[in-house]
Amino acid sequence: METLREILDAASAGVFPPADGGTTVVAQPSPRDAGVLSFTAHTVVFTDEDPGWVAKALRAADCDPLAASLHPRFLTALLDRTGRTAETIDAVLVGEPLPGGPACALREIEDPGHPRIAYARRRRDEVRAWSADGGVLVMGRGVAGRLEVSVEVDAGARHRGLGRLLVRAARQLAGEPLWAQVAPGNARSLRAFQAAGYRPVGAELLLQRKTPVWPSE
Repeated sequence: METLREILDAASAGVFPPADGGTTVVAQPSPRDAGVLSFTAHTVVFTDEDPGWVAKALRAADCDPLAASLHPRFLTALLDRTGRTAETIDAVLVGEPLPGGPACALREIEDPGHPRIAYARRRRDEVRAWSADGGVLVMGRGVAGRLEVSVEVDAGARHRGLGRLLVRAARQLAGEPLWAQVAPGNARSLRAFQAAGYRPVGAELLLQRKTPVWPSE
């Protein structure tokens, strides 16, 4: 059986699961990472739950089979079953590495307490971050060890193309396919990634472990 990483590597090269309306269930690549990754007419559910339960829950969604894996009924059942939480269903994009130096001047951030680094470390490993005038670029290893990128542009630096420059610079730093997850409603960010040469490959919902809330002393 293919692993999630093998499926992702193939997708980054333009080779996708068959568009047959099916669902493939694979093991979680790590205790942290579980979720649903939807390609054209095929879905990959990465979870350590019983594949038989997944198939039954998809049927119970009682909707178009092509939509079942991202249907609220199935996702609610999956979250309840795993005891996890989730944020948004994201568009997933991938960009090939580019030669040459970064497209804009960058300064690496060494402070582990920087808010963007602290946030990224809850979701990724081997996190590195760089600042530019008006923006921050963050890279780290996320789902199945894939290299992921995120950026933040200050309000005063928007509408100048900085986001596009940052995500292009990430491709020049990467040395391997670089993945991005973007909320579909964030049209500005989607346009920046696509203008920098990233290709949409699917949609994804990550199931996050609930963080314990300790009583105050």
